[in-house]
Amino acid sequence: MKENSVMLARRLLFLLSLAVALLPFAAQAQSKSPEALVRDNVNEFMEQINGREDYYANNLDELKALVNDSLNDVADFRYIGASVMGSYFRNATPEQRSRFANVFRQTLIDTYTRGLVTFDYDELRVLADQRGQRYEDQASVDMEVVATNGQIYPVSYSLRLSDGEWKVVNVIVNGINLGLTFRNQFDQSMRENNRDYDAVIRSWSPEIGVDELEQGGNA
Repeated sequence: MKENSVMLARRLLFLLSLAVALLPFAAQAQSKSPEALVRDNVNEFMEQINGREDYYANNLDELKALVNDSLNDVADFRYIGASVMGSYFRNATPEQRSRFANVFRQTLIDTYTRGLVTFDYDELRVLADQRGQRYEDQASVDMEVVATNGQIYPVSYSLRLSDGEWKVVNVIVNGINLGLTFRNQFDQSMRENNRDYDAVIRSWSPEIGVDELEQGGNA
């Protein structure tokens, strides 16, 4: 595998997990518009990291704990896990559902933690021109991540209004749909393991193909 492909894979895997890492701030300032909410949350979260990259690179457990603690109260990984499990969710036991949600959560935290200390970026920016909302309880917010080499990665957040709170429920990076990609991988793993839920959960290690990342996808 070429070095640039490896770096691209690392960068986009980080961007995918970045979207989930922003979930902890979604319960704050719910009177804001989804656009303002995402913009403020991106700025607030990155301010905690900027200038401390070297420290966290040598103290990954502390960075992982920071990400983990911030997700405890408001990130609904049961909802996300159920979405990834798709049609298999109905036949899973409550214990399997809970265990997969925890495994999925930890996988994203680990990926995000590694990405924070390896991904070189110049700017995270929420676009000034946003698409209008089609429904009162659903919204999309578009932003861009500008890498130090000038490459721009488009990111689109999907939010839904639940119990008066906007929460991020999905993300599309460079045309790659996070939720759909992981759901397809869960389905493939279930087929390969003869629908053995426990085996799939034990071996869960989501991957995004390098070729797919280089070419992008259709949002």
